[in-house]
Amino acid sequence: MPDPVRAVVIDIEGTTTPIAFVHRVLFPYARAHLPRLLAGRADDPAVAAELAAVRAAAPGQDPLDTLLGWMDADVKATPLKALQGLLWREGYEDGCLSGELYPDVAPALAAWRAAGLRLFVYSSGSVEAQRLLFGHSTEGDLTPLFEGFFDTRTGAKREEASYRAIAARAGCDPAAMLFLSDVGAELAAAAAAGFAVCQLVRPADGTVAADGYPIAATLAEAGRLFSLG
Repeated sequence: MPDPVRAVVIDIEGTTTPIAFVHRVLFPYARAHLPRLLAGRADDPAVAAELAAVRAAAPGQDPLDTLLGWMDADVKATPLKALQGLLWREGYEDGCLSGELYPDVAPALAAWRAAGLRLFVYSSGSVEAQRLLFGHSTEGDLTPLFEGFFDTRTGAKREEASYRAIAARAGCDPAAMLFLSDVGAELAAAAAAGFAVCQLVRPADGTVAADGYPIAATLAEAGRLFSLG
């Protein structure tokens, strides 16, 4: 018999949040405001550290050009994600942005937390961006439901070692952890690390079901498959 699930790690884009929100709202907002951030806050330690990382990754190139190129290619570069997070904080705090969630997400997370499950987020977006999305969501502040947030500083989402690192930091046996994502390669990496996995196949996002993994259309359906709360 498989171990009972004691902790759930969730992806964001395509799992809890429509891909359209990220690509049609968050990314354009960051792109439009990035020049202002770099021009006005280059001496801010939080910005300067990320700019130094950008210059190290692309020596001799204008950092703004590098960042815009990464955006165009959807590169999961940690400095880019960090700078986007700073811009999104401004947008969320001034009311220009609200984190969009699928309607099944908040009720499922609340039910799982009430049942004693430990909840974590693992996304290619920065921890800052994750906290902002769930903290300023259309369903209110959901951050108290989560015990921890992980981004690419933990490791790439398609690498087995990243999931082992998450389990170690959570102090939890991987066999007692469930990872929910819409991406088959991420599920494969998590499964290799010993996690139980389930693919969220959201019709609105056009997700293609991966072979060999349980699939669910909602978090509630995933919960039923794994007897969560």
